[in-house]
Amino acid sequence: MKLIKTEIEGLLIIEPTVFADQRGYFFESFRLDKLQEFGVEEKFVQDNESKSQKNVLRGLHFQRYPFAQGKLVKVVKGGVLDVAVDIRKDSPTYGKWFSHELNEDNKTMLWIPPGFAHGFLTLRDDTIFQYKCTNYYDKASEGSIRWNDPDVNILWNVENPIVSEKDQQAPFLKDFISPF
Repeated sequence: MKLIKTEIEGLLIIEPTVFADQRGYFFESFRLDKLQEFGVEEKFVQDNESKSQKNVLRGLHFQRYPFAQGKLVKVVKGGVLDVAVDIRKDSPTYGKWFSHELNEDNKTMLWIPPGFAHGFLTLRDDTIFQYKCTNYYDKASEGSIRWNDPDVNILWNVENPIVSEKDQQAPFLKDFISPF
């Protein structure tokens, strides 16, 4: 397992070592000791899974304290453009975003610590997306920022994504008071 730091403090790309042969493949999708080597000390308490068709855009979501969540995300089937936006008000990269393609072929994962808004765009039909969370979901603590905020300027590379009504009405970063 290879852990790669990104240009945004705290975000990690995780490339598992995949053992493949004529029977299929095997890899370790989670190793606490490896994450701890890079400073990830949180414990995981909830797993989530979603299935989406191509061009579905989910996000950008987060949970406020005391239910803030770190997420270890991966694709089981299909592919996504995974995006994390730094919403830590005292961070030198506040408002900056990072994206990485996660798919069933590269088996790459992303560690997103608390203090980030997270979203993804599905690149293939029937994409199955999984994430381990470090805290329980709490409806009263959910928050979001607009997926197409011009100040954040995420390059989604899609004309008309399929976006929920709720995500279409999320606040812009300039109108947002960070809870982190």
